[in-house]
Amino acid sequence: MLNELAIAKNESKEWVDTPALHMPAGNVDRLMAAATFPSAVEFLAQNFVAGYESAPRASALFATQQRWLLSLAALSRHYGGDGAGMSRRSIAQSALKYLIASRNTAYAFFDEILKYGIVTPMTGRELSKEIVVVPSSDALAILVQWCDMHLAALDRIDAGTRSERFRAAPERLLPLLMPPLSEGLLANPHVRMPGPLYRIFAWTDAGGLLMDRLVAGIDRQASWSGGYLTDVVTIAQIARAFSLSRAHTSRKFAEAEAIGGIGWSGRRGYSPLWISHGFFSEYAMMQARKLLIFQAAFAAAEA
Repeated sequence: MLNELAIAKNESKEWVDTPALHMPAGNVDRLMAAATFPSAVEFLAQNFVAGYESAPRASALFATQQRWLLSLAALSRHYGGDGAGMSRRSIAQSALKYLIASRNTAYAFFDEILKYGIVTPMTGRELSKEIVVVPSSDALAILVQWCDMHLAALDRIDAGTRSERFRAAPERLLPLLMPPLSEGLLANPHVRMPGPLYRIFAWTDAGGLLMDRLVAGIDRQASWSGGYLTDVVTIAQIARAFSLSRAHTSRKFAEAEAIGGIGWSGRRGYSPLWISHGFFSEYAMMQARKLLIFQAAFAAAEA
């Protein structure tokens, strides 16, 4: 991944690191200090896992940090005002601008989402020099659900009604929400490159789902001095849930265990797995940064 980022930076002629909708660190700290914030984080993790279970192919396609960012890059082109739309070239331009991936990786991503029907060719652009695509109806439904769960998480924190207002008019609000949202997320360096424990999982195939599942399985009633106990006991259990190989899952767990992010509370494979306070803090901070950008973007959309 680091090699690819270096390639992307070398290829890019316009890379910038000035966050749009950037939130001061103090805002993140205040959000994370809210008594209702841990419940919102758990809510998001549970919904990410549920989203995979309802649409495994689409969810697995975007279950890495890089593909998630490439998805945002594609959406920024679809909802952006420059008229270029989503194409292999425009997605690659955004990938290079934000130091997400190399040109060839962006091209491969475009080919993959086209192959699996995540996007479809845009009618009326048949004679253009390159294929311009739009999100499929299924992809739009997943996008609406993804936005709604984040707005609902915000509502859990401050007892707001954003989710209710969004669900009342998603067709009107989504095109207004996505430009500031995608730009805010892509331009924030802390969102693009989170902490080391988060990266262990998020940069690999379906690693984000493994991380979501661990957080979703936290047992709030159980106390553990080193962190939080989960309902996960065996690697095979979690690998099977996401149709992953046990070897791949074991490697990710071993890397996280080596730097103190996870471990077994007793005998390995026969006792609940725990995640450290640091691991949860990295995951929670990522969600906090996203939620603050969602908050600002939704306010802009409604305005």
